[in-house]
Amino acid sequence: MVGTALVTGGSGYIAGFLIRQLIDNGWTIHATVRSLTREPEVRGWLNVDNDRLKVFAADLEHDAGWAESIAGCTHVAHVASPFPLGVPKHPDELIVPAREGALRALRFARAAGIKRFVMTSSMAAIAYGHGDGGGIYAEADWTNLDNPGVMAYPRSKTIAERAARDWIAAEGGGMEFASVNPAAVFGPLLSDDLSTSIELVKQLLEGKVPMCPDIGFGIIDVRDVADLHYRALTAPDIRDERYVCSGPFLKMIDVANMLTANLGEQAKKVPTRKMPDWLLKIFALVRPELKQLVAELGNVRGGDSRHAMETLGWTMRPPEEAILATAHSLIERGIVKV
Repeated sequence: MVGTALVTGGSGYIAGFLIRQLIDNGWTIHATVRSLTREPEVRGWLNVDNDRLKVFAADLEHDAGWAESIAGCTHVAHVASPFPLGVPKHPDELIVPAREGALRALRFARAAGIKRFVMTSSMAAIAYGHGDGGGIYAEADWTNLDNPGVMAYPRSKTIAERAARDWIAAEGGGMEFASVNPAAVFGPLLSDDLSTSIELVKQLLEGKVPMCPDIGFGIIDVRDVADLHYRALTAPDIRDERYVCSGPFLKMIDVANMLTANLGEQAKKVPTRKMPDWLLKIFALVRPELKQLVAELGNVRGGDSRHAMETLGWTMRPPEEAILATAHSLIERGIVKV
């Protein structure tokens, strides 16, 4: 099956690999970017059949450009959502564009007669607010927003996905809906525009992290995230589905050890020691942005991806492949000097 799909956030990390896979399989793509000044750059690093790619200007908080970008499409992959490196001054800086952007995309999709809508959510909408320690989470789990310790980003992803699902139930009509919920995304780079998760490997390679605090994350390769989106867009008989998209949960010291074991002299600045919990807590007194890391100390937030594997035939690369692909890309592009 092929058609014409709208991919929002077309200049983003996941969207880039999804656009490539769709076009390689015969699809025509409408991609949104916030400004058309980025179109030549995006076309350059996507390096796809330009006749199958149309680029439109649209953003999450305004109606302009949405009707034009979605016209003629049969499917939507709503990948765009804010994910900053730092902590916002107010949670609404993330919550409002994430929620309103999803609802805006859904409204225009319904008006255009879209058959299937796939939304990029996150493990952040699943695995937070459940108390200390954590565990392994699956599709039935939701981040507990009643827990005041849930930070702005997981709060925004949870609110946006719940709002989208509520809208589909009330207003969606016959439109098919699914969400893909990735953990921390690594892998090769298409451009020098780094996602938040890639910054972690960059900082490890640069020696900007003196020791590894006792925090971790599920790891998934961006190529596998794109492939799960592709399968959710194209598989038959999908309605109101949710797909955990996470490989093994690894601690930061595990990632550091992968780098040092495989990169030799290129990893000479990578830390090899664990940071005592008390030391991170002291750092957080003078650097408030570290408070969210203190809240994560010792927690496990793993994801069980069996549903996607069993129902869609999806598979994952080993976490080492994703981490090392990130490192090699950062070094080869000269983003990290070693």
